[in-house]
Amino acid sequence: MPPKKAAPEQANVVRFGRVRNNLKMGVVGLPNVGKSSLFNLLTEQAAAAENYPFCTIEPNESRCPVPDDRYDFLCQIWSPPSQYPAYLHITDIAGLIKGASEGQGLGNAFLSHIQAVDGIFHVVRAFEDDDVVHVDDSVDPIRDLETILSELCKKDLEILKKAVAAEELAVKKGGGKYKLSLLFTDTVAKLKDMLEKSIPIASGEWSTGEVELIKEKMAFITTKPQIYLVNLKSTEYIAKKNKWLGKIAAWVGAHGGGKIIPMSVAFEQELWEAKNNGSAPPEGAGSALPKIIKEGYAALNLAYYFTAGEKEVRAWCIPTGCLAPQAAGVIHSDFERGFIKAEVVAFADFKALCDNQKSMAPIKAAGKYRIEGKSYVVQDGDIIFFQFNVTAPKKK
Repeated sequence: MPPKKAAPEQANVVRFGRVRNNLKMGVVGLPNVGKSSLFNLLTEQAAAAENYPFCTIEPNESRCPVPDDRYDFLCQIWSPPSQYPAYLHITDIAGLIKGASEGQGLGNAFLSHIQAVDGIFHVVRAFEDDDVVHVDDSVDPIRDLETILSELCKKDLEILKKAVAAEELAVKKGGGKYKLSLLFTDTVAKLKDMLEKSIPIASGEWSTGEVELIKEKMAFITTKPQIYLVNLKSTEYIAKKNKWLGKIAAWVGAHGGGKIIPMSVAFEQELWEAKNNGSAPPEGAGSALPKIIKEGYAALNLAYYFTAGEKEVRAWCIPTGCLAPQAAGVIHSDFERGFIKAEVVAFADFKALCDNQKSMAPIKAAGKYRIEGKSYVVQDGDIIFFQFNVTAPKKK
């Protein structure tokens, strides 16, 4: 019998991003597209949002709670003194302009701020307003999208050149003991070709080995997940009509794809003011902010589980696919080191069976209260109680 053929290596089976639970989304775009105003609305803090380019110089950082009916239900059931939702961490980054990679505007400082975040909210201006100046004197979202992508790809080309130079220097210092691998040279050639054509790296087809090499050697910007937030006039957002939406969708589809969320900073501000003043909110549409927050959290490949009791209801942030001991370690390193088991109930089972009571008795009676071990992959929304050995030795 002939030997079995090796299974073909699946492309992109490994994520480019960091596997951590303290990741950030950066708000990116040209000047005066609504970035800082959106940041203010998301985080309820007064980041400067004046109407002139480069108002934001140093990035503002804050966080906003992730809306979740499951968390609200648990807080309602237990009514504990301490309530702690999941949070999305957000950075407001100053506006890029054409030539930023060559130092135009505030230049590479802004690009380095983008490099420091893990995902991107790309705010695209699709509203006309004579009182809000556009850095290029006219509203053209497709041109703006091209500008931002071009600058990010140029920055990634610089990163690629530095990585190649560092690798060549290491080879030279090695005195001929080793040489550049075929994987490295082939991957670099592929990266260079894409970036010179302004094609984001995340849109390419990559093997596991290529992804691992890129993650190890090169901290690229265009590997980061992007969510496109199209900022409309309030009336257009309510009517769900804008002449640019179809063109933007076509452009995004041709440049690697990604989530597109129509929104309106003007509408959100009206909604916020009505809420604070106790007046009637504008009719015809709801807020897009909850969707923006949830999609941003998901784009970072984050999830969370709950602990719930008389003293506290809390959502604990974990990377998607996290095993039970590592999930316990988010609470305290001792929990991971001394992990014994996890007592788990899925939120849907708890809600269906609890009869609005705090007791786990009906869940246990229905066989939905499970004991899980070290190999259990924690699911988003699990309610968990961990047992651990407090005397477990520390790792050396």
